[in-house]
Amino acid sequence: MIEDRVVSPEYLEDDLEEIEEVTLRPNSFSEYVGQNKVKENLKVYITSAKKRGETLDHVLLYGPPGLGKTTLASIIANEMGSNIKITSGPAIEKAGDLAAILTNLQTNDVLFIDEIHRLNKSVEEVLYPALEDYRLDIVIGKGPSARSIRLDLPKFTLVGATTKVGSLSSPLRDRFGIIHKLELYTEKELAMIIKRSAEILEMKIDDDAAIEIGSRSRGTPRIANRLLKRVRDFAEFESKDTIDYNIAKKALDRLEIDEIGLDRNDIEMLETVITKFGGGPVGLDTLAASIGEDKDTVEDVYEPYLMQIGFLSRSPRGRIATKLAYNHLGIEFKEK
Repeated sequence: MIEDRVVSPEYLEDDLEEIEEVTLRPNSFSEYVGQNKVKENLKVYITSAKKRGETLDHVLLYGPPGLGKTTLASIIANEMGSNIKITSGPAIEKAGDLAAILTNLQTNDVLFIDEIHRLNKSVEEVLYPALEDYRLDIVIGKGPSARSIRLDLPKFTLVGATTKVGSLSSPLRDRFGIIHKLELYTEKELAMIIKRSAEILEMKIDDDAAIEIGSRSRGTPRIANRLLKRVRDFAEFESKDTIDYNIAKKALDRLEIDEIGLDRNDIEMLETVITKFGGGPVGLDTLAASIGEDKDTVEDVYEPYLMQIGFLSRSPRGRIATKLAYNHLGIEFKEK
């Protein structure tokens, strides 16, 4: 079930506890591993803005969850020498909520809005003049007595993050001067992140173990750090003072995460498509009912990674398991 899914790229309760206790987030570009193109370009934009004495242009970061969008927003604020205010699209329910946030910003502050694609339309329309002209138009009262008040805002930088850039309206997307896509991480990059996190958590880990954890982390730092903590639990249970390859492999096997990061839910879904429906195509509703999940969970949680690695494809008639999926499961593939 999704509730206990250790390879979920979304935040779990355990991740939130970690943030409160000891942060694994890097604070500067020099500490930030991966996303080199995005990182180098942001360095240029920030350095140039500081030299001109201007506020950094608004930034949109998009890509799968868990790749470091929130971390990059914090680093942007640190590099600009400014404060950051963090919120999310669903948390800003009405225009008054947004007005309260914007009027409390200081010059050069960074406002980070996660899941910005989930802003409702009325809030989004209030945001347009704030981004373009640094002003806020608020209507007070109703009916004939209603009047409009214009408030001047300090110059600030909005950093928006989204996992669904296609869901962003064109007027909002066009107001971002800097747009970057975050890519999945390589095993080598994840191993570097794991070794850094282990050092922060005062743990010893060898190179082979870091690579093993990284290879099963689905290209996602958030998952890598979560798996590292679970492997640490196994090492401590067995009174090991260093995480080596054997304990890492044993722990991950016990967690039912295979060598490319698939868990029992992924395997079950692929096997269902292959064995029950001849490899597909199978409709989303039918597939969801067959594995006992709702269709939104299948579409938003299970499918994205399987499609990224080429194990599942979509067609107008439904989902199809690819030859790669057959090979991974050790099932003979027959051309149709």
